[in-house]
This record gives sequence, C-alpha cells and structure tokens, in this order.
Amino acid sequence: MIREPIAPLDGGFVEVDGLHLYHRVCERAGPTAPAVVHLHGFGISGSYLEPTAVRLADDARHYIPDLPGTGGSAEPEQTLDIPGAMRSVIGYLDAVGLERATFVGNSLGCVTLIELAASHPERVDGLVLVSPAGGPNNQPLAKALGQMTIDGLREPFSLSRIATRDYLRFGLIQSYSLFRAMTRYPTIERLRDLHRPMLVILGRRDPLVDEQLVRSRLTGRADTAAVVIDGAHALNFTHPDTLAALVRALLHDTPLDRVTPASGTIDILVEPG
Repeated sequence: MIREPIAPLDGGFVEVDGLHLYHRVCERAGPTAPAVVHLHGFGISGSYLEPTAVRLADDARHYIPDLPGTGGSAEPEQTLDIPGAMRSVIGYLDAVGLERATFVGNSLGCVTLIELAASHPERVDGLVLVSPAGGPNNQPLAKALGQMTIDGLREPFSLSRIATRDYLRFGLIQSYSLFRAMTRYPTIERLRDLHRPMLVILGRRDPLVDEQLVRSRLTGRADTAAVVIDGAHALNFTHPDTLAALVRALLHDTPLDRVTPASGTIDILVEPG
C-alpha cells in the first residue's frame, strides 16, 4: 500500500523505460521556477525526502521518484545497480519533461548523482549532496555495517518504520548488494572531477561520512562548499528546516554565512575557493 505524500506534494505514476515508477510532484511554484529532483538512498523509497521538499514548495518545482524496485515502483528485470540507477534518473527526467534540474541526494543517492553529473553534466544545474557516504571511511564492509547500526540508533523511530517497510519490500539481498557497492565507491574523490555548483551537507553525528576527508579533498574548489549541521545520516527527514534553508541558499546564490538554521548551528567546513 502506497502512503499518500505530504501536502502539497501529489503522488502518481510515470512510465520510465517500460516500468511504472511512483513519484511525488509539487509544481505550485509555477512553470518558470527552478526544478529540484530529490533522490533517495539504497533500498528505501523517497518518502523520507518529502519533509524537505514541502518546505521549499514556493521556491521550486519538486520531483521525488522511487527508483525501480523501491517504494511504489515496479521491479526491473535486472538487479538495480549504480549505473542502472543513474540511467533510471535520466529516463525519469525525460518522462517528466525536465531538460535540467538541481538535484538533492542522500546517501547512495549522492553516488548516483555523481555518476549523472559526470556522464550528463548538461542535465545538472547544481548538486546538494547530503551525507555522501562511500569510500575509505566505509571500508572494510564489516566496518560500514557497524556504522549503519550506530546510525540506526541515532535516527528517530519514525524513520525506522519507513526504512524497515521499504527494505523488506526491496529485498534484503538487493539492499545489501547496493550498500556494498556504495562502500566501494570513491565518493569524495569523484567529486573533484565534477564541474557543477555543489553543496555538501554532513551530519555532525553521522558515522558514515568523514568530515576531515571532505575538508582535505574539497578545499579550494571554486564551485564547492561543505557544511556540517546537527543530526546523523538522514538529514532530509530529521532536519528538513535547516536543510531547506541551505538548498534555498544554493538556488538563490545566497552566501552560506547568511543562512540561519532552524536549530543548532551550521559550521562551514569548506568555502568556495
């Protein structure tokens, strides 16, 4: 059973590469407003991304797809992997008529968006990468599984209810496969190859992402900023007000030191060089 999205988002289906994908859309801001596509992590639906999107309903048009096999979307014939996820995003953009968009990803969604920006930079206006896991900080795999367990204890029960339902629907073996692929992906290293405006947002209590690695690899880039806010890994769900304020700053080219968090603090880790 598909849960109704939070208003003013509307839920429905769109056909992508022969599959019916469930998505959530809000176009209240009007046809000339910028488009923002929100992309979920491994095995989970886009439900947990809704809180951030609704807080930006007047700033942009919003699109939140469930990739093949997740949430309310049909299962693909082949097991979903990172390249397949990227191709599905391209197909989704075509299906909803978006030539370009700003993308807000979380966790594995960031990895998919890095692949997208590297392969199809003409489709990307900007990237907001929330909790971009992957790489040395998540290796070996046993360490990453332990980090996930720690993070699960730091997230609210309301998120656990969404995640458990979605993981069971997606399949634990498939979820494990994508999680393993994420841990092997050199996420922060790949960011240095991209040439699009980027904002990296880390949670102060996120065990999956290394602040110092982000600082050392991204400092000095003219088009990249990174900040640390309160929270753990699923900031799109747990801290939507602060996250929305940061996304709004990227959309309107507002300096980050003028952004006021809903609670706690925003620490600027990397400023554009």
